[in-house]
Formats: sequence, C-alpha cells, structure tokens
Amino acid sequence: MEGFVCICSSDSSKYQPNYDTRNSIDTRTSLDNSKQKISGLDGENSGRNLKKNKDLCWGRYIYIHDLPKKFNEDVLKDCQLFTRPTDKSSMCKIIENSGLGPRIENSDASGLWKKSWFSTNQFMLEVIFHDRMKKYKCLTNDSTLASAVFVPYYAGWDLYRYLWGFNTSIRDSSGLDLVKWLAAKPEWKRMWGKDHFLVSGRIARDFRRQSNRKSDWGSNFRFLPESENMSMLTIESGSWKNDIAVPYPTYFHPSTDNEVFQWQEQMRRQNRPFLFSFAGAPRSREKGIIRNEIISQCQGSKNLCKLLDCVSVGHKCDDPINLMRLFQSSVFCLQPPGDSLTRRSTFDSILAGCIPVFFHPGSAYSQYVWHLPKNHTKYSVFISPKDLRLGKVSINQTLLQISKDEELAMREEVIRLIPRIIYADPRSRLETVEDAFDLAINGILKRIQTLKET
Repeated sequence: MEGFVCICSSDSSKYQPNYDTRNSIDTRTSLDNSKQKISGLDGENSGRNLKKNKDLCWGRYIYIHDLPKKFNEDVLKDCQLFTRPTDKSSMCKIIENSGLGPRIENSDASGLWKKSWFSTNQFMLEVIFHDRMKKYKCLTNDSTLASAVFVPYYAGWDLYRYLWGFNTSIRDSSGLDLVKWLAAKPEWKRMWGKDHFLVSGRIARDFRRQSNRKSDWGSNFRFLPESENMSMLTIESGSWKNDIAVPYPTYFHPSTDNEVFQWQEQMRRQNRPFLFSFAGAPRSREKGIIRNEIISQCQGSKNLCKLLDCVSVGHKCDDPINLMRLFQSSVFCLQPPGDSLTRRSTFDSILAGCIPVFFHPGSAYSQYVWHLPKNHTKYSVFISPKDLRLGKVSINQTLLQISKDEELAMREEVIRLIPRIIYADPRSRLETVEDAFDLAINGILKRIQTLKET
C-alpha cells in the first residue's frame, strides 16, 4: 500500500527453511552396471534425501497430541468458575473469538481500531496458541515424521480454577493425570518427552510449588519428572532451563500484513506530548518501594509525566483504548516489576511505539530471548532501582539526557519490534510477517533439534 513502509521482506522464501537442491540420483548412463548397483539401504537413504529436498516442511513437522477434552476444551466450559467477585464482568467473555476476547467496539476510535482489536485477557495465550497451532502449515498426523510434539494442555486455566480455597492434591491432580496419559503413548518413548512442548498463559513460578502446604501458591506440575523433560513456553520464565518466555498477548491481532504496516506507520507519525508515563498501582509490600518512588517522581514532574493511577475510583486501566492512548502519547513508558518481574504492559507499550524503561533485568532482558534484541540498549532504557531509591538518579534527569537522535533511533527499533510481539488472529494467516507465534515455533524447533544432537 502506497505511503506505508514495509519492514519485512516480501520474499516469502525467507520464511521457509533452506534446503539443499542438489540432485541425489546420478542419471549418467555411461557408468558400469556394477557402479549402478545400489544397496537397499543406500536406495532408502537416497529416497529420503530426495524427499527432504522437495519437502519444505521437512524438519518443521509438528504432531499435536489429541488429548482428552478434560485437559483443554472442558476446562473452558467451566468458565464461570474463573469469575471472581472483584471481576467487572463474566470471565466467559474472554474466551470469545478463539481466545482473543470481545472485539473492541468504539464509535470514537479510528478506522484501524475497528478491525483487529480485542479486549484480550493477559492469561489467554494457551487458547490463542492452540488455535494457531491448528492452522500451522506443517502439521502431521504421522508422529514419526514430527520434529516436535505439541501438548495442548491449558495448564494455566486448569490451575486458575483451584488457586484459591483448594488443597494441593486438587491443584495437582490434572497435571498428574496428564503426564500419566502422555507416558503411555508411543511418541513419549522416542525421547522420553524431550521433544514435547506445551504453552502456559501463566508465569512459570505458578507451577513450581515446593511444598504441600495448602497455604503455598500454585501447583507442582513442573516438578513432576515427566513434566521436567518437556519444554514450556510461558509469559514469564525463571531460572529453569526448560521454561522459555514468550510475549504476553496484546490487544492487537491483525488479519493481514497491511494492518501491521499501517499500525507501524501510524506509530511513527504519532504526536507524543509526554516525556514519560506510568500505568499502575502502588504496592504496600517491600518490593513495592520502586513503584511508589516511580509514582512520586511522576507526580512531581508536572507536565513531563502522565500517570494512570489504577487504584483511583473510576480508573480506566482496564480500557484498552484508554491505556493505548496513554502509551501512544508518551516517548518513554515506565515498566517496573509488579506482582512478578514481567508485565503485559511492556508489550502494550512496544505496540504503541513507546520506549520501555526497565528497573530490573528480569523484566525483559533475561526473558524474551527469541523475540527481543540481545542488545537491549537499542530499544529500551535501564535505570538502577538502587540508585533511584538512594536518590542518586532521577527519572527526569536520566530521560532528558538522551539525545533526540538516540530517542528517534530507539523508537524506530521499538516500532520494528511490533510484528515480533503480537499474535495474529488465529482465524487468518499473515503472508510475509513473522509474528510472536512464528518466532516461538522457530525457537522451539531449534531447541528440540539441539536436544536431539546432545
């Protein structure tokens, strides 16, 4: 589309595996009959090589386990159990539109807002990823061809039903049933589960309860021996090597490449009157000191900072349009840890073309290694929490010292990252753009191949 900038190669071959196209069969007729004789094994290998060369899915095939519905679909049927007294509406609405949630309807919104924007719950990745997997180009019903095996277990939502008021045996029961089911399958015995992967819409720590005290949080699912063999894609990993962090879902789920390019171009032209902004609530616990200092500095920065206080009466922190407009109007967006090290807000701010400011390396740098640049100075700012607490630095000073050229370069890098941190609508397919799902699949296939070779 004229007037919009495509940052992704239009060469679709870039997004396909590279294969050797050499001929694997010598057709010369001048060879002696003895040289033309091929053993049965050599013939089998030649045929296999020829198949590899012609099959663009070779090395990318994924087999999906057909799990009993109690591990996924039936979990969502109990959606009323997800609804808590503090929720503003029934949680059953969040499973609409393949897990994207209700479509955003706003008469005041621009045209781009009316196409592919949804009130997506931050914990819905299991459902969104599963629906994307159903349309993955290289699915196979023959598990012997598969380079990886996907386990569509809704671990997070299954656990969510029993997080409050239930004993540990109830919280753990479904995970125990799952690994028992998997271990009985022939696919398991090939690598004892090391070629299996699953997705969690909750943080990894929720599945690593270390005792059986009822008061302790979460389940013990990831401490089960069989589970430890599998890789888990999760919105926040920890220190465990078999958990890999992938982006939280945002509100934007495009159906076409052009929707992505149009949004990127709009973010390049966006007017940003505020130097920085913060959307969040203070914390009363010890780890909330940084948040409270951030809120204090924002409030004391007059017109430089815009604060969206998420505890004030009538706040609009749950309104996607209100939240995105805040980030779109800001040059920098502050992203301190919340209930855990990471925040969905990080990806909302990147989507808005707002440069994230971190106060802990575990909020992004050590997490999303398949999706964000290794050189974090290209797209973000880091402020030492210790120096901030001691008054050695201020947010104003730090951000005002960044030159205009540096700011522009960082914002362009942030905007370039947008395709990498969004999940396209599972009911459609992007043509040339690789989104967060595509990068996660690339990453898991490489990871499993490495495990096979070690």
